[in-house]
Amino acid sequence: MAVERVWLDVPYAEKDEAKRGGARWDPAARRWYAPRPGMAELARWTAAADVPELLPGEDRSLGSGLFVDLVPRTCWFTNVRSCVAPADWERLRRMITRRAGLRCEACGAGEDREARRWLEAHERWTFDEAARVQTLKRLICLCTDCHTVTHFGLAQVRGLQDRALAHLRKVTGMSEARAREHVEIAFEVWDHRSRHDWELDLGILTGAGVTLAAPPNADARARVAVETLNRMSKRPGA
Repeated sequence: MAVERVWLDVPYAEKDEAKRGGARWDPAARRWYAPRPGMAELARWTAAADVPELLPGEDRSLGSGLFVDLVPRTCWFTNVRSCVAPADWERLRRMITRRAGLRCEACGAGEDREARRWLEAHERWTFDEAARVQTLKRLICLCTDCHTVTHFGLAQVRGLQDRALAHLRKVTGMSEARAREHVEIAFEVWDHRSRHDWELDLGILTGAGVTLAAPPNADARARVAVETLNRMSKRPGA
């Protein structure tokens, strides 16, 4: 008899708890499910409707390819993941990786557990300098290696800058001199934008039925930033 599956939205941090409650993992669908209806232990993870593959107002042509894309210091830890409920983030993550065909949209690589390469979500923003509004315009699927290039500042903190630079050159075909110039220019833009506070516009999410939570305030962001950078700097190899 075929198993009647009830799909679930289980955030990664809650997978062990869901498993204890009877949830099972479908490796082909890459998703948790209840093996039968009516399992009270799993009711909290009941799946909501899928997020549309094109978010309202999303520009999927924005920011194609691989480049260093630094978030202003004043906006650290106000990314999409910090502004939505874990279950909604799971819905977004699933949509982003699925519509990308389970491939990195910058280099085309898939996940590789042995290489510790995963598929991750990254935001593309536009910046209205006059209004000081940072608007989310695209969500893109990147592999761990490309995501490390994108957040080059964190790569430096973790001691991965040489690896990130090599990957940037491999994917883009840049010379070493051009790649270093690209990184330098990206940090100049970052320094300029980091002098200001930015208001976040996440309208493409609310238009898709995603409920937002208030982002951390400036003091909380600063505290988390320091704690995270200190923790990363102590990792082996950093």
